[in-house]
Amino acid sequence: MSRMQSIKDGLRRLLPGRASDASSTSGPSATKKTSMRARASGIAVGVVVLAIVVLGIYWSREPAAFDVQSVTAQRLEMSNAGSEVVGAASTATLITAANTLLDKPGGYISNDVMPPGLYLDNIANWEFGVLVQVRDFSRAFRENFSRSQSQSTEDVDLNRAEPKFNFDNDSWLFPASESEYREAIGYLESYLSRISDPANEEAQFYARADNLASWLLNVESRLGSLSQRLSASVGQARANTDTAGESAAAQSTPAAATVTVKTPWTEIDDVFYEARGATWALLHFLRAAQVDFEQVLDDKNAQASVEQIIRELEASQRAVMFPVILNGSGFGVFANHSLTMANYVSRANAAISDLRDLLSQG
Repeated sequence: MSRMQSIKDGLRRLLPGRASDASSTSGPSATKKTSMRARASGIAVGVVVLAIVVLGIYWSREPAAFDVQSVTAQRLEMSNAGSEVVGAASTATLITAANTLLDKPGGYISNDVMPPGLYLDNIANWEFGVLVQVRDFSRAFRENFSRSQSQSTEDVDLNRAEPKFNFDNDSWLFPASESEYREAIGYLESYLSRISDPANEEAQFYARADNLASWLLNVESRLGSLSQRLSASVGQARANTDTAGESAAAQSTPAAATVTVKTPWTEIDDVFYEARGATWALLHFLRAAQVDFEQVLDDKNAQASVEQIIRELEASQRAVMFPVILNGSGFGVFANHSLTMANYVSRANAAISDLRDLLSQG
């Protein structure tokens, strides 16, 4: 019994010692491994964040302008058309502008639910500006360019394309915005193929002064709204002219004689980039109109007016030499990018108004 007791006592003395030795040797090692894991995790997170930021910068780049005549020639070649036809430039340009929304770096991001597209609001507003002009131009195709008169039948392809472009711009799924817009582009491609076919008399593009003036009236309204929103970046007190010029005019609810308008500071860059997108699209559409409506513009001696509009729109696309959109006062120390953009938009808008007057003259 004494021998057994002595063995037990020895084991008791030995085990705590071993446990103590094990804890003394494994403790620092475990801490070191934990520290290495934390460091590796931090590096991995940093790499992912850096990749998202770099990718976001790349995706935020605005697409460059494209050559209208080149894309027209390419589209006609794809349609197996022998020569350029009236309406081909405008249709090909509309197709290319819509494709740019979907195929630029990052694709269409207005409906993205994951970074970096989720937080890239500037390029998303640029997309919306382009999309609005694409919608208006496609409506002009459906209601004016493809019809000889108000009682004529709408073109079957344009009748399907225009509603597709008016689908929600931020739908992520079921269906996604991109899928609807691609279907609309497909209908436009079918229309281009049909008007390029000499044997097809049903599909037409009528390059008439009244058709062009009708679209320009809508453009003038869009640019006027953008100009007002851009100018309101610094806040303005404006006389209420809602019912001016007509003594019998009325409105639903009374309004003050003087109104103060100001774009919220959180929306200043949004309005700026929406205007950039709208002017980018209009620049191409007007270049295409120069081709398709050449005889009309020559007859009205209006080519110089179109050139002036294009020059103002080109100026609105100059590079922004600062990483953020500044909102300085009109004559302050810092620049105001919104007021600069408003200047180009307003001048283009005034030139469009003059052009419509020329087109309305006999």
